[in-house]
Amino acid sequence: MDFANLFRYDYFNAKGFVDLKSFFYYNGKMNIIISFILAVLPVGILLRFFYKKDSLKPEPIGLIFKVFLWGLFGVFPTIFIELFIRGFKGFFSFSVIFFVGFEAFIVAGLVEEFVKLFIVKMTIYKDKNFDEVMDGIIYTITASLGFACLENILYVMGTSVTVAIIRGFTAVPMHAIMSGIMGFYIGKAKFSSSVQEKSLIRKGLMIAVILHGTYDFLLMILKYFPQLLYINLTLVVLMIIIAGKHLLNLIKRSKNIDFREGRV
Repeated sequence: MDFANLFRYDYFNAKGFVDLKSFFYYNGKMNIIISFILAVLPVGILLRFFYKKDSLKPEPIGLIFKVFLWGLFGVFPTIFIELFIRGFKGFFSFSVIFFVGFEAFIVAGLVEEFVKLFIVKMTIYKDKNFDEVMDGIIYTITASLGFACLENILYVMGTSVTVAIIRGFTAVPMHAIMSGIMGFYIGKAKFSSSVQEKSLIRKGLMIAVILHGTYDFLLMILKYFPQLLYINLTLVVLMIIIAGKHLLNLIKRSKNIDFREGRV
């Protein structure tokens, strides 16, 4: 989660970006209010967008809210787990690549995606309303956006409006996209044999961790190689677009599977 510090206000302002911070200040209070709104707004937009995708058999709002809250509260154990695992990063100090890779793929990617998977498995996976492959995508995205909501508030409230806007177009969508792709495999696993079930869940988790780790790595490495700023940001944008299109294709595919197998 430390990758967002690379996007702190003073770094971008020094690079010549627009000074949005002073524009939104009003006696020190308006910035806090607007920053909070901007932190939550992208989460709400994405949650509504993906919920509308489940048009054939929408999930109960109460369950969506429940899973969202569990995702939000999932941030707290994640922080403690990451702090514990981060204590082993000294073993990788022999190489910047391995050091950043450990932080990106293990501390952030593996821990955060596993927590989201755990939340879905413990709160909704066995519920009678989880009756479509599409539900795997919807509920996993919901847990992810709950997680992203609190994470975004914690980062934005301590930084600036600039950070809120940048994260609103990068970190928050990527949380939904990465977990949504994992959710497709969770959904397929629900209606598979016990052997296939475990294999599909592992596959979904592995894909989410790779995507999450790659995204974080491209940003974290900038601390050591700032000259890669524009190249890496271009790769991040391309990654969001490509992964996002892939998720939309999986949504269409899940609907086809559910229709073909008589679940809708």
